[in-house]
Amino acid sequence: MALVIDLKPQEKILIGEAVITNSSQRTRLHIAGDAPIIREKDIMREEDTDTPCKRIYFLIQCMYISRTPKDYHERYFTEIQEVQKASPSSSIFFMQINEQIMDGAYYKAMKLAKQLIEHEAELLQNVV
Repeated sequence: MALVIDLKPQEKILIGEAVITNSSQRTRLHIAGDAPIIREKDIMREEDTDTPCKRIYFLIQCMYISRTPKDYHERYFTEIQEVQKASPSSSIFFMQINEQIMDGAYYKAMKLAKQLIEHEAELLQNVV
């Protein structure tokens, strides 16, 4: 079954190693295959990783689009150890994310990492 993606005018999407920019009209794409696909709104640039959990999301994103995702595992596991020391309540997120990473389900891990970023934002909001 093909993945169906509706793109807004000028919206970008990453498919494999190609960045595709939509024209001035809405477009519907039907994509079959096993290439990594990320919408522009879900892409995090390295310069935007201003919190530990955003760095973790970025590393998972790198795993997802890389031909050799294991190249990022060591940095990822080092980062999560630091976050877990500072925030034990994040452990439940890492249990779920790690399971997806070990299964090679990097897109699912990215979705869970978004929840982790939300949790981090709540924690930071409560720090006075």
